[in-house]
Amino acid sequence: MIKDIINNIGNMFASVYDTSHIKAKILGTLIALIIFPIIKKFILSPIINNIKNPEKRYNWNKVVSYVFYFLLFFIVGSFWFEGFESIATFLGLVAGGVAIALKDPLSNIAGWLHIITRAPFKIGDRIQLGEYAGDVVDITFSNFTIMEMGDGDQNTGRLIHIPNGQIFINSLANYEKGFHFIWNEIPVLVTFESNWEKAKMLLQGVIKIKSEKYHFNANDMMKKASKKFMIRKTSLEPSVYTSVKDSGVELTIRHLCKPRDKRDIQEDIWETILKEFKKEIDIDFAYPTVRRFMNKEEGKSTMIEEKYVSNNKS
Repeated sequence: MIKDIINNIGNMFASVYDTSHIKAKILGTLIALIIFPIIKKFILSPIINNIKNPEKRYNWNKVVSYVFYFLLFFIVGSFWFEGFESIATFLGLVAGGVAIALKDPLSNIAGWLHIITRAPFKIGDRIQLGEYAGDVVDITFSNFTIMEMGDGDQNTGRLIHIPNGQIFINSLANYEKGFHFIWNEIPVLVTFESNWEKAKMLLQGVIKIKSEKYHFNANDMMKKASKKFMIRKTSLEPSVYTSVKDSGVELTIRHLCKPRDKRDIQEDIWETILKEFKKEIDIDFAYPTVRRFMNKEEGKSTMIEEKYVSNNKS
């Protein structure tokens, strides 16, 4: 059996490198390598460049490129790989070794197929994969590229190339698939001496006005998303929550917004809060401070005693 395999391999190389065929194969390869790029550059590329929509233009350019390289490989391979059918078993063993040696590249190709067929994200989506977050700007066989998102959820200008195989390893968050809104929280800290109840009412009024301005109502989007995902019904109205921190009373505004509008909306809300609090003499922002508390002069027992004495005098 081994002898037959060796003979088959020898016959294969003999057929490939036979002098009666070698010139025709070289000539056919050169013609294919010259004609295909000319067709792509002077016929297909001008047609694709006339597409005005940038997303459609990008997608068509990728499809044409994939088909182009596949046909070129197939045609050139048909010239040179005649007779390989007789050693399918040998090539299968070689393919197994190659699969082990090229684990990462093959994983990237599998990831690319997953991205193309299942579409966990597409060009233009804002995603987070592991520690990286940004807008998807390119997808290739080996990796996809995102425009990095930094502080304030705005682009930093840096491009990050992520291997496609990472989608099988890290958790993927898509900001624009399903429910297209995110909950944003803005903590506002006021001093213990401030009228925090009045401050809370002011914040509720501010976020109510801003929700009407930016159309935070996402009930229709929630109903649509709940048809595909198991999303429990919850209130989508903006709200203000109260909690106590070391330096004061924290009033947290919670509201819906679109991911790309987060920083602009947050800036608008903060400017309105600053203007409103400036008008109030009994509301002050808190910040980390160190103070001395004299229990004998400021404690509750002292205040109760003073009140008792004043009542007896009256």
